[in-house]
Amino acid sequence: MAEQDSALHLDAGRPSRREQILRAAAQLFAERGSRSVGVDDVGAAVGVTGPAIYRHFASKDAMLAEMLVRISERLQAGGATVVAGAGDDPEAQLDALIAFHVDFALDNPALITVQDRDLGALEQSDAAKVRRLQRRYVEEWVAVLGRRDPAAATADCRARAHAVFGLINSTPHSAGRLSRPAMAALLTAMARAAATV
Repeated sequence: MAEQDSALHLDAGRPSRREQILRAAAQLFAERGSRSVGVDDVGAAVGVTGPAIYRHFASKDAMLAEMLVRISERLQAGGATVVAGAGDDPEAQLDALIAFHVDFALDNPALITVQDRDLGALEQSDAAKVRRLQRRYVEEWVAVLGRRDPAAATADCRARAHAVFGLINSTPHSAGRLSRPAMAALLTAMARAAATV
């Protein structure tokens, strides 16, 4: 589970109790949906009582909000970083974005499931923040695709980006069928084909 939810853990050392709670909550929310998981369930998964969770989070909804805001922040910041690190070549930028997103998806299937299923359960202000971050991440892809193919309409580039996300984010349903290297190679090839068709 540590590998699966690495996006939640920023410190390379032993995870804090807060991080342990977020990881356990992500796994439980992915398995059963956030509305079917109680604070006591999350507490039991990390070896504390349910009420002890409230030392770290005001509510289960606060856990979900932090989880989804952090995943969106990581994608947006990571996308910008890999594009900047790839120089001025749009082909290299696209390859970097695809590799980044494939790694993220393979490392975090529980978070992808929670994001897909439970975004609508967030408070309006938290959902708006997540959507703003997501739009910025999409626009990184749109800009790279536009530089790669200057004749392409922006709407076309945006549709391609969303299609690639759908393909890569299918990993919670398909990742266990192949080894990680084989799955990464397959997703990378398919994503590049979808982005550049």
